[in-house]
Amino acid sequence: MRGLRAPFRWALRPKRWVWRGLRIGVVLVGILLLAVASLRVVPPPITHTQWVEIQRLGSIKRDWVRLSTLPRHVPLSAIAAEDANFCVHWGFDVAAIRAALEDGAARGASGISQQTAKNVFLWQDRSWLRKGLETGFTVLIEALWGKRRIIEVYLNVAEFDEGVFGIEAAARHHFGVSAAGLSRGQAARLMAVLPDPKGRSAVSPGPVTQRTARLAAAGAQTLATDGRGTCVG
Repeated sequence: MRGLRAPFRWALRPKRWVWRGLRIGVVLVGILLLAVASLRVVPPPITHTQWVEIQRLGSIKRDWVRLSTLPRHVPLSAIAAEDANFCVHWGFDVAAIRAALEDGAARGASGISQQTAKNVFLWQDRSWLRKGLETGFTVLIEALWGKRRIIEVYLNVAEFDEGVFGIEAAARHHFGVSAAGLSRGQAARLMAVLPDPKGRSAVSPGPVTQRTARLAAAGAQTLATDGRGTCVG
């Protein structure tokens, strides 16, 4: 045994490799948790989508705004348009997912927490790997951030037009007002472009965008009165 070369001695000590792997894994998980937890109070520096658009366009428009400075109908319009049960589920709307599976590819089922996890930590291309990572990050931000922080981050990183990210930049770009000055109708029209920000217009909305905006505005009013919007204040 003494005469064995170092590689062979290591091969005869599998427990050492296992413990080393476990220690490395614990350190990596700790770093990941710390990074996710830090974004509860610190704005994400840049997302993958924003970086890609900077490379393509040369620059982007984005301005961070706190949720507390926004009128309540802004986050409620986003929730009504994208995830009506956002305040009452833990990141995944099981009923919406089931309906999407029944409809096949005709509709999506990613809620606001899932979209936030994807937008902040991942990339846009569809794959099983990305979907699996998205699920993990969704659980983390639901546990570490809470609903108000999730909707705040969502509104600040979502793309509302080509190279326009966040509700503040979107409000100024489309309507020439601050996000705090958005009317109910303007907020609803901005949320109506979220499924296709490069193909829909909040200023000159087509029939589909107009219909989506009307539903978002009506949904925001419903959420404000039926208790499903309480998580945003």
